[in-house]
Order: sequence, then C-alpha cells, then structure tokens
Amino acid sequence: MILDLCGGSGAWSKPYSNAGYEVLVVDTLNGLDVRGFVPPSEVHGVLASPPCTEFAASGAAWWRNKPTHLLEDAVEVVFECLRIITESNPVWWALENPVGRLIRFIGPWDYTFNPCDYGDPYTKRTLIWGDHIKPIKTPVPPTEGSKMLRLGPSKDRVALRSVTPSGFAQAFFEANP
Repeated sequence: MILDLCGGSGAWSKPYSNAGYEVLVVDTLNGLDVRGFVPPSEVHGVLASPPCTEFAASGAAWWRNKPTHLLEDAVEVVFECLRIITESNPVWWALENPVGRLIRFIGPWDYTFNPCDYGDPYTKRTLIWGDHIKPIKTPVPPTEGSKMLRLGPSKDRVALRSVTPSGFAQAFFEANP
C-alpha cells in the first residue's frame, strides 16, 4: 500500500494507482485526517505533502500578523506525517514543501527541484525530505515561468498551487516503484 498523506488531489500518488498499487489518500478533503490516523500494517511507501500555507516563503509578508495557532496547527500536521512514516516503516518515504520555514522545524531538505526539471515547463522550487531514490531529471525550458505566483485570488488558489507536477510524480514513481 502507498499512503498519500495530505494528498488532496492525489496527483503525487496517481502514477502508483495507475500502475495498480493500492493507494490511500489521507486528507481532510476525503474525511481522513493525519492527526490520530493509524497506518495499516503493510505500507510500501509514504508520500507526504503537508499544507504549506503557514510555511511557504511566498507568504512571508503575512507571517508576523497571523495568529500563532495557525503555525502551531501546521507544525502538528507535519509531525503527524512524520509519526505515520515512523510507525509504517515503509521501504521508502518522501515529504515535500515549498521553500520556506519548514526547515526550522524538521531540518535541512535532501534535495530541491523545479517542475521544469521533470518536464513541466514552469518553476516552483520545492524541497524534498525523505529516504528514497532521487528521481532522474529530464529538464525542459521553463517557458511558463513562475505561473503559480501569477494565480489570482480565488477559492481554488491554494488547491491549484499545491498539485504535485505530473512530471515529478511520474519520475518519482519510476525511481521508487
């Protein structure tokens, strides 16, 4: 089984489900919460994408004025993801988040990528922590630039910005079957 923690759209785990793996997306959007979640006994891999709103550097201008409980809640979700990873003892695991202040809480990342490193023609620097094989890069020019920064205000903005790029998801799957 593959656990997709805080997976929202399921984009990162999609190559696994397409290949026939049993995938469980643990996300409040589908009624499951990592807080208190008990992992099944047989877990092959864990993908974790904790919400980045309180961590992403793109929102740094608002950090000072936000209620502290928002950051505390976000840190709790990250540590719950790490608890599930520890309890699952998977063959491999990965946790992603954009550049920002998550490193203050879990330390330095293992590597970083932009979607254009894996075939999606835009930039959005993302940090990866974990124990897995690093996917092989297949870079393309970032002809769409930083398109995520240009998304206007909308009710879907957070969800759109958080979708794992399909090229990275596929490359990760190929490196970590």
